[in-house]
Amino acid sequence: MIPALVTIVGAPWDVLPPGIHLATLTEIAAAYTYNARRRELYAGLIEAAVHLCQVGCRTVLLDGSYVSAKPIPGDYDACWEPIGVDFAKLDPVFDDFSNGRAAQKARFGGEFFPSSLVEATSGATFANFFQTEGFTGKKKGILSISLTTDEVIARRLRP
Repeated sequence: MIPALVTIVGAPWDVLPPGIHLATLTEIAAAYTYNARRRELYAGLIEAAVHLCQVGCRTVLLDGSYVSAKPIPGDYDACWEPIGVDFAKLDPVFDDFSNGRAAQKARFGGEFFPSSLVEATSGATFANFFQTEGFTGKKKGILSISLTTDEVIARRLRP
C-alpha cells in the first residue's frame, strides 16, 4: 500500500515518507494517474517494466516528482535491479545515458538507471540516491515494484 505523502520543510511538493514502500502498478495507477500527463507517464512506465521483466529484471524502484504532489510532473525517475537480467536481451535504450537520457525519456517518459550504478555527485547508488529529497537533502521514500508478481505485468505477458 502506498503511504500518504508527507511535507518536508523546504521541499516544493509533498513526498513519500522515508523508506522503500512496496507498491503494485495497480496501486500506482490509483494514486498517481489523475490527469492526462500522469497517465501518459504511467503508460511509458508500464512499457519499460514489461521489457525489463522479459529480460529477467525482478524489481523497479520508482522515484521523482511523479511520486510526489507535483500536479504535472515532467517525467519520472526509476532504477532497476540488474541481478538476473540477461544483458544480451536488454534493449540498448536502457544503456543510453547520452543527452540527459533523451532516448529513454522519448520512449518511456522517464529515466532508468541500474539500481547499483553510482550517481556521480553523491557517490551513492541510485537506489540510495533516490531516497534523498533534492532541495533539502532530507530522507524521503520511493516505491518498489515487484515485476515478477505484479498482475499488470502478468496480464501483458500472457499470450
